[in-house]
Amino acid sequence: MTTIGRDTRAHSPTEAALPGLLVQPGMWDELIAEDGRPRPAAAALVSHLSGMGLTELRERQDRADLDILAAGITFTVYSDGRGIDRSWPFDVIPRIIAAAEWRRVRRGLIQRLTALNRFIDDLYGEQRVIADGVFPAELLANSVNYLPQCRGVRPRFGVWAHICGSDLVRDADGTLYVLEDNLRIPSGVSYMLENRLVSKRVFGDLFRRQSILPVDDYPERLHRILCSLAPEGVSAPNVVVLTPGVYNSAYFEHSFLARRMGVPLVEGRDLVVDEHDRVFMRTLGGRERVDVVYRRVDDAFLDPEVFRPDSVLGVPGIMRAWRAGNVAIANAPGAGVADDKAVYAWVPDLIRYYLHEEPAIASVPTWRCLYPAERRHVIENIDRMVVKPANESGGYGLLIGDRATQEELDAAVAAIEADPRNWVAQPILSLSTTPTLTTDDIAPRHVDLRPFILSGDGHDVTNGGLTRVALRPGSLIVNSSQGGGSKDTWVVERTALG
Repeated sequence: MTTIGRDTRAHSPTEAALPGLLVQPGMWDELIAEDGRPRPAAAALVSHLSGMGLTELRERQDRADLDILAAGITFTVYSDGRGIDRSWPFDVIPRIIAAAEWRRVRRGLIQRLTALNRFIDDLYGEQRVIADGVFPAELLANSVNYLPQCRGVRPRFGVWAHICGSDLVRDADGTLYVLEDNLRIPSGVSYMLENRLVSKRVFGDLFRRQSILPVDDYPERLHRILCSLAPEGVSAPNVVVLTPGVYNSAYFEHSFLARRMGVPLVEGRDLVVDEHDRVFMRTLGGRERVDVVYRRVDDAFLDPEVFRPDSVLGVPGIMRAWRAGNVAIANAPGAGVADDKAVYAWVPDLIRYYLHEEPAIASVPTWRCLYPAERRHVIENIDRMVVKPANESGGYGLLIGDRATQEELDAAVAAIEADPRNWVAQPILSLSTTPTLTTDDIAPRHVDLRPFILSGDGHDVTNGGLTRVALRPGSLIVNSSQGGGSKDTWVVERTALG
């Protein structure tokens, strides 16, 4: 979730190289430099758009919207109480990243996930990180995502978080930060893939003039990683995608990935665990053995024998099968212990501890309210902080200090004092912008980026990822459920003008 930023609307704008676009001084724009010229990797795109004109650009946006509608690309919004599906919000102007920069980012993300997986494996094993005084025992003791039922399990390759979506933001000076790591059930990759398909149809002429690194093979790469997790001796693993069902907000993604990987999409009632702790899928032709479960069901609902007994979404006995080594589950139960905004503050130390390296990508400075001195600093400066609950997602419960009312600030202070462990705070950064088509013109809008990292017998990182964009002027909210949209992300190796 990305909603941090500094309001710069009062600054005098500088005219840039796109019709109607105003670049705010003091902001980092992903396509346009401060002197109004396009960044090198964006030169072909900016030249193309500048010569196109708004009328043709709007026609291409309309074409993209029709493609999305015809393809049934939707997401579900629950905040309005209706839980209705809406067409996926897509802005036709892509975000550009130079391939040379992306190679550095890729190395940093692999470094980060390597350390996080060793950390999770350690917490469910010997807990050396606590014994050595690197990570506080009290933080683990109060973690809502630490599952004692997972102690002693050793998933294949020592990997617990097989699919991660790390959210990246860029500050005003161009520095790229990891804002948070989503290690439980990260979503959004299907929209990244659909964005690319739409973008190729709308800007096929530009794809022919540039070397844009592909993302289309993600389902094949995901399937390969999942197959690598299968129990020893299984040469042709049977993989399934486990979904909570059609009413889940990410059901489009569940069905999309199952279809693209060519594997069954199942619900909990379709699977059964036998007396030998083996998982089977019910089919019209009888039971079929299941070796790998890519689950999109939360831990609490995964196995009613172990967690919530009232769950009808999970599979009774699947934890027994997993502990026995008869089935792999991705992401592994318990991986969410590292998907905690309080834990996030320790990631740089974890990289140094497990890998003996310095972090290749910076983390946003984070104050941990469980410590009295840091809590006092947050409360005294709350109007200049982004305050977050440690275990929420989707932007819920978050407060941006310089945009909050006094009543909201007071309520945040009271919540922090009542449960300090559940709150962290970060400085208000200037979120980077990128040109976006609006109802009136082309204008800069704030963005973040969610690349996806796969871990199993090796590592894989998407070329770019899902760029989320705040569509409302001045807004810092990029989450689609709260009015945000998306863009295709082009990692450009070579560009040619003309």
